[in-house]
Amino acid sequence: MPHEQGLIRNPVLPGFHPDPCILRVGTDYYIATSTFEWYPGVRLHHSTDLVHWRPLGGILTERRLLDLGGAGDSAGVWAPDLSYRAGVFYLVFTDVSSFAGGYWDSQNYLTTATDLAGPWSDPVALHARGFDPSMFHDEDGSSWLLTMAADWRPGRNRFAGIQLQRYDRAAGRLVGEERTIFEGTAAGLTEAPRVYRRDGWYYLITAEGGTSWPHQVTVARSRALTGPYEVAPGGPMLTSAGRPDLALQKAGHGSLVCTPDGQWFMAHLAARPYSPLGRCVLGRETAIQAVTWDEAGWPRIDGGVPAETVPAPPAAPSAGRPPAGTTGDHRQGYAAHDDFDDPVLGPDWSTLRRPATHDWVRLDARRSHLRVYGGQSPVGRQRPSLVARRVTATHCVLDTTMEFRPRTFRQLAGITAYYNTGNWHYLHMTADDDGRRVLDVLTCDSGRLVEHPGCRVDVAGVDRVRLRVRLDGPLVRFGYSVDSTSEGAAPSADGWHEFPVDLDATILSDEYTSRSTGDGEPEAWGFTGAFVGLWVQDLGAEGAYADFDAATYRTVEPG
Repeated sequence: MPHEQGLIRNPVLPGFHPDPCILRVGTDYYIATSTFEWYPGVRLHHSTDLVHWRPLGGILTERRLLDLGGAGDSAGVWAPDLSYRAGVFYLVFTDVSSFAGGYWDSQNYLTTATDLAGPWSDPVALHARGFDPSMFHDEDGSSWLLTMAADWRPGRNRFAGIQLQRYDRAAGRLVGEERTIFEGTAAGLTEAPRVYRRDGWYYLITAEGGTSWPHQVTVARSRALTGPYEVAPGGPMLTSAGRPDLALQKAGHGSLVCTPDGQWFMAHLAARPYSPLGRCVLGRETAIQAVTWDEAGWPRIDGGVPAETVPAPPAAPSAGRPPAGTTGDHRQGYAAHDDFDDPVLGPDWSTLRRPATHDWVRLDARRSHLRVYGGQSPVGRQRPSLVARRVTATHCVLDTTMEFRPRTFRQLAGITAYYNTGNWHYLHMTADDDGRRVLDVLTCDSGRLVEHPGCRVDVAGVDRVRLRVRLDGPLVRFGYSVDSTSEGAAPSADGWHEFPVDLDATILSDEYTSRSTGDGEPEAWGFTGAFVGLWVQDLGAEGAYADFDAATYRTVEPG
């Protein structure tokens, strides 16, 4: 077996990192992933060896580039594609404002930059005929936009094939007629098109079967970009369908990359259910597989199934040990501590539906503190105040020290395990009717608020309190610590007071959230994953804020 440094260990991007697009520029590799209703839009990671990945944050960092105000759960940024041509990075993405009843309001945009750090150009609206856009730059200098084609009409195929249209880079717009170049296979739900050219062939990679257990990667090829395309013999290139024994499920939505020495790999999404075909609290993650080419010129993955470990290409000089800041946060013992000393939030943090602007996120108001001004209620979709990070392991902890002075029951601040507006757990400080400060635990389960008897703790006079949220596999547990012992929760061996309730972590999953109507149309979809974070609400809009003095996220041993 190769040395550990010679192995890609999947998932390479644990937690909510779906729909990966992988790109190589020189000796640098980049992966861009979907972010849906979270800022910054389009999350980026960088690597020089395909083994160690460093988060770069996101591309769409401001409302000029992306406006998520009012975005529904699992709407927003779907399936970005990052490409490079003649010194310019091209990012195409879909901003889905709504979806229901067979409709998608899915506007596609293009933005460009000569440096991934920006500045990025004002997005250009392309079309809204479908989603999952990608840009293909051909050898003759032409550029082409691909998307799936949506058809809203009852009785028709809602996934009506893959469309192609030329993009004029000089004019900055689409030109010519759109063409349907591929209608998919019997697996159906054909989406996520990408084209690659090799040895005179155009290879079309698509995702089929939907984003859950039947998900797959389909490959077809043609001598002409516009087709006709012949589907590879022998079935899908990659799938987990029919193999509930595999650790990586939902394998699909692939993207190819070739190393400088000619080795090929595929980045794809996958998920790790807590039980066979059970709920995937960590969401859809990014994995990488090795690709070989058979004698007939078809790309293949060993066994057609996702592997947990894959031989890596020859290591880059930086691969002798994991560079600082690289991923590894799904393995026991990983820890990330933030003292909030930097002028902006670090790349592990995301904010919900609005960028981390100075009007509600302050890192300069108080030395080594994050000040968060309260926002809307948990159902508010314009101005929520949630700063959170992805859950990347089945057993993990986020803890923080908070200072908060609530004046009314309308002011709340604390720590949360969060999925969407209808599914979360929340340990918070607020004020009782008599003005006394209390800690309490609240759950929202499919939009229904649930109180937990025995969890209300009097912390009158306490301004500074440590808060902790812990995920123990299928359970969420909250704890707190202050200088003096308070009634209401028993102290643990490490000095924390644990609240006497075990909460269901699996409500923070795509599977729990997704619901279909009787005719199979989605009533609600879930495409993201669990977060843990710092949440502040000021329901009366009276200027309330909380200060957070450091936060630590770490993965832990079970139990």
